Amino acid sequence: MLQFDSKHVKNVVLLGHTNSGKTTLAEAMLFESGIINRRGTVEDQNTIADYTEIEHEKGKTLFSKLVNSKWRGYKINILDTPGYDDLAGEIISSMRVAECGLLLLNSKMGVEVGTDIIWHYAHEFKLPLVLAINQLDHENADFDKTVAEAKAHFGSQVVLVQYPVNQGSGFNAIIDVLNMVMYQYGPEGGKPEKLAIPDSEKQKAMQLHKELIETIAANDEQLMEKYFEKEELNEDEMKLGLHHSLIKHDIFPVFCISAKQNMGAGRIMGFIDNVCPSAYEMPPQLTIDNREIPCSDKGKTAIFIYKTLSEPHVGDLSFFKVLSGTVKVGDELTNEETGQVEKILQLFEMEGNKRIPVDELTAGDIGTTLKLKNTHTNNTLHEKGFPIAILPIQFPTPTYTIAVEGTKKGEEEKLAAALHQLVEEDPSIKIEVSAELKQTLLHCQGELHLAVIKWKIENAHKLSVTFSKPKVAYRETIQSEAETTYRHKKQSGGAGQFGEISMKIFPWSPELPEPTAYSIRGKEEINLPWGGKLMYYNCIVGGAIDTRFHPSILKGIMEKMQEGPLTGSHVQDVGVIVYDGKMHAVDSNDLSFKIAGMMAFKENFIKASPQLLEPIYEVIITTPDEITGSVMSAIQSHRSLVEGMDAEGHFTKIKALIPIAEMHEFLATTRSLSQGRAKIAMEFSRYEKVPFEIQQDLIQSFKNELQEV
Repeated sequence: MLQFDSKHVKNVVLLGHTNSGKTTLAEAMLFESGIINRRGTVEDQNTIADYTEIEHEKGKTLFSKLVNSKWRGYKINILDTPGYDDLAGEIISSMRVAECGLLLLNSKMGVEVGTDIIWHYAHEFKLPLVLAINQLDHENADFDKTVAEAKAHFGSQVVLVQYPVNQGSGFNAIIDVLNMVMYQYGPEGGKPEKLAIPDSEKQKAMQLHKELIETIAANDEQLMEKYFEKEELNEDEMKLGLHHSLIKHDIFPVFCISAKQNMGAGRIMGFIDNVCPSAYEMPPQLTIDNREIPCSDKGKTAIFIYKTLSEPHVGDLSFFKVLSGTVKVGDELTNEETGQVEKILQLFEMEGNKRIPVDELTAGDIGTTLKLKNTHTNNTLHEKGFPIAILPIQFPTPTYTIAVEGTKKGEEEKLAAALHQLVEEDPSIKIEVSAELKQTLLHCQGELHLAVIKWKIENAHKLSVTFSKPKVAYRETIQSEAETTYRHKKQSGGAGQFGEISMKIFPWSPELPEPTAYSIRGKEEINLPWGGKLMYYNCIVGGAIDTRFHPSILKGIMEKMQEGPLTGSHVQDVGVIVYDGKMHAVDSNDLSFKIAGMMAFKENFIKASPQLLEPIYEVIITTPDEITGSVMSAIQSHRSLVEGMDAEGHFTKIKALIPIAEMHEFLATTRSLSQGRAKIAMEFSRYEKVPFEIQQDLIQSFKNELQEV
């Protein structure tokens, strides 16, 4: 087994909109490097990367995969990723452990939905990017249009290294303006013949060669001086300039390929090993306490878990990157987050779902291990006495929520275990068991993400589930004062029940002064678990109600506030004054005054102009400029308020306040309008009054539910 040091390991992540050809390119790269002797196809369901049943069903990549190739003395780890923003967790985690991204553009479609979204992530990470325009053998290929769109979307740093001679169904030749040569391919693709640039293309090639040199020189002072001196840069100087500019995120070179025909894959692999950076050349990883961890095989051993996958009959497979040192079979490493010591029993290189055992992996390399007992995604494992915790991957906040329920009784624990495993494998999923709504809520990234989750539950865990629209966590409050006297009396032989209280309630706010019409004997300010307050005043004079019964009165009030009179929602921001009452020497007890407190509060609440409140979320929609007007109309048609707009490149960022009750439909509308290009982030803002007509409908629905029970 070949061993590679840190300088000879490259990690590249394949990025692009779905159907841009990432998996097909991975297959061509593996074939060119001799890892496989026959190229599979997505259509034949026999590629190394797309091996799961659901990917075969859907005909697209849904999970990130790790494969590796050996190329001219280098090990190139290739991370194949999905092309949908719904599966952003898979994309982001792979980006985090790569030193270079290969962004594929479909030459017949140009810059597509997923391309813009992925570019945004890459820009955030400052990930070096190489652009590859694919499917140049398609009859509708349009290289110039695709390049123009790329420059319009991504800026002037997009610069041609190659261009096609004869795009379309007869495509077989590429002119490389870095090497100043023409590559001509045979019918089976593979290794091309290197030819002189034809006379008909020399002027264009020289012009693009000059533009490439000027772009490289503009980002490097030393190269700029050399260029001024001799009006030229040699090939080695250009490669060095490209290398440094890639690291600084200053240049995005463009290559030509037909992944399906295996044309251009070898040239890209050569560029990866000659020009693209290794981990040791990139800025050091940062710890949570802002320390730098240089990538060096001479350092102390540390690894970072970026992905977890559950394999049937095997257990959890942990994917990791070696941050420092060399990890070996038998090593004992400490999990910085849990303090647990994990023994590395096995190490593997990956070829899709095939595990290749190895004895060690060095800094910068990516591999997997099995059966770590207490280690999860985002954990750092380190050599004893070398405590570090790497900054965690920030997975996207879920924007799509659905209620999930098993269809069979008695399988609740199995479903809970399945949902826990889903989160373990994909941290962009959140599970919430809401006692308030009496629902299990599944928070994810969108409808495709939900479809993948449902498939996993039904096929991997053999459980049947139903999804439904989640309920809304409304709040109830009052707008005016009310008072009543309530007597609870029950006689059924022997000791009875008796409790009478006189109670006043009023809307509470922080600015409200203390009540002065009563003699306050005691006061409790209760911060409610669900938000807001209850202010309880004991204003009993002369011992009409014994002080020992006040906790029971308060308990009755709190129980009714937990399930309010209007819709069964939590009640908040209410002041309660208990100012009079009666007891019975024999029949009064805690239960009597608890019921009296509950019923007096309920009666008062109904009389005090009750108001339903709904949660309002601050939503930021980043949408393509051309559909901003349509998105604005959608916002306004969902009882929402636009707070502001800002330009962000070719996108408009809209800030709005939207009721959560409208979000389910709003998300579907926006996704349809933007074809998935709009990016949405949301955060709870506040509660606001529900419009009268909607409040009446909600109250009636609650009454109907009670009658059905």
